Amino acid sequence: MDRFDRIPEIALDWYRAGKGAALATVVETWGSAPRRVGSQLAVSGEGEIEGSVSGGCVEGAVVAEALDAIEEGKPVMLEYGVSDGDAFAVGLACGGTIRVLVEPVGSVLPEARLQDLVLAREARVPVAYVTGLTAERRLEREGHDERFRMDRSGFEADGETFVAIHNPPLRLIVVGAVHIAQALVPMARTAGFDPLLIDPRESFGSEARFPGETILHDWPDEGVQAFGLDTRTALVLLTHDPKLDDPALAQALRSDCFYIGALGSTRTHAKRVERMLALGYSDDEIARIHGPVGLDIGAASPAEIAVSILAEILQVLRKGG
Repeated sequence: MDRFDRIPEIALDWYRAGKGAALATVVETWGSAPRRVGSQLAVSGEGEIEGSVSGGCVEGAVVAEALDAIEEGKPVMLEYGVSDGDAFAVGLACGGTIRVLVEPVGSVLPEARLQDLVLAREARVPVAYVTGLTAERRLEREGHDERFRMDRSGFEADGETFVAIHNPPLRLIVVGAVHIAQALVPMARTAGFDPLLIDPRESFGSEARFPGETILHDWPDEGVQAFGLDTRTALVLLTHDPKLDDPALAQALRSDCFYIGALGSTRTHAKRVERMLALGYSDDEIARIHGPVGLDIGAASPAEIAVSILAEILQVLRKGG
């Protein structure tokens, strides 16, 4: 998790250091707003800032309001119109309007509640922070399935209760450092995934073939087990070798990962199903496998196959599997 993603953690650190702190959250937008709903800015009582609510258009005004809110110990709802000129300065074609909720830590957002949020984020547990000007501030792990799947923060039907979704970063585990992986891994990173490549064959999974990527030369089942398979992780098996694919697949079928894809023809997949049945996996568990992997878009080259795989992963993530 990079610094820009650690806004709640930074606010908690500032508060515990005795500086005072507030969290400013974009709760509503109209038009071409620079930042999406749920974006956050942390402000310390000494005027330090981390994060963004507008890409630079109104941060100065939000900081001034946040300092007042920290001193008064009260939440405040702010509304700003971003002019076309300001929007153009941050790379937008036209302006919009944003509403920002400012919550001082301690007096409004309890330290214990913020700590619980930070601990959930560290543990990669999806959590919803429920808040508002008058709402009781609480954390919920259930009851927001659509919001969790879509990474969509927003107001509830009452127009007063705001739900801020804190999902763990997306991850993609690729087993098999083959040509398709050379295209898929950078595509996935561009799409917001943190990729991990596993292949015990060092000549395949080399720095020269995958510059700058995280590569494990473990057996796939060991690598997958060490990395973990949670609700924000997708697994793609590309080796075409049952000795490598099957052990990782066995780990995945009884895990919480949201996507499992395996390369191979319909005939190859049928043999894969037979092997999994022989190992004692149920029809429902085996049905989680997307095989042949990827959407049927007529892909031919490794890069095109990578596009089809990433598209299917995103389809399952956003629309359900």
